[in-house]
Amino acid sequence: MALDDPHPRPCEPPGADGSRTGPAAAGVPPFAGDEVLPCGRLLSRVWEQARDAAPAEDPHTVSCPHCREAAEGLATVNAATRALRAEVPGLHTLADRVMNIVRAEVRLGRLLPLADPDRALRICESAAARVLRQAADTVPGVRAATCRLAPEGEGADVRVTMTLAAVLDGPLPDRVHQVRRTVLHSAAQDLGLALTAVDITVADVLEPEPLLPPGGGPS
Repeated sequence: MALDDPHPRPCEPPGADGSRTGPAAAGVPPFAGDEVLPCGRLLSRVWEQARDAAPAEDPHTVSCPHCREAAEGLATVNAATRALRAEVPGLHTLADRVMNIVRAEVRLGRLLPLADPDRALRICESAAARVLRQAADTVPGVRAATCRLAPEGEGADVRVTMTLAAVLDGPLPDRVHQVRRTVLHSAAQDLGLALTAVDITVADVLEPEPLLPPGGGPS
C-alpha cells in the first residue's frame, strides 16, 4: 500500500496504547495479506499513520524501531513509484520508447565477437560492414553494394558475404581476389575480426572511368 493510495484498507480501532484489539490481538489479521510486526502492531496500522497528513501523537510509533522501519520502507516505495510515474507518463509514450529501442537494435544488426583473448568484446554488424565496404572500395574499379556478416560456430569466427559492382576492364577473378585480400586485411587489422571466408558476388557492372588527356585537364 502506498502513502497516496486512494483506497485505504479498513482497520479496527486501536486500543488505548495504540495496538490492535480483536482478532489481530489473537494472532489473526483482520483481513488477508496484513502482517503483524514484531512489536504486535499491524503493518496496515503503521502505514495508515504514515499516510496521515497530520498524524496524531503516538508514543509507541515514535519509540518503536519496527514501526519506524516499516514507515521508512513505505516512503522509499512511494518515492520510487512517483519517479516511475514521472518517467513513464502514459502507455503511448512507453510504447514509443520501446519501439525506438527495437528500431535501433534492428539498425545495428547482430553483435559479432571480436578475436580478443577473453572473447568478451563485440561489434555490431552495421559498423563492421561499413568498414569492410570502405576497404573494398579502395580497390580500383570496384564499388561494394552490400555486406553481411554472420558468426560461424561457437568461437569468434565470422563469415562475410559481399556483393560488388565492378568495371570489366580486366580479368574479373583477379579483381575479386584483390577485394578479398583487402577485406581480410581490414577485418584483421582495423577491427580484430577473425574471418573464415569472404564470399563475393559481382552483381553489377560499372562503366570505366573516362581517360583524361595528358596534363589531367579536360580536352
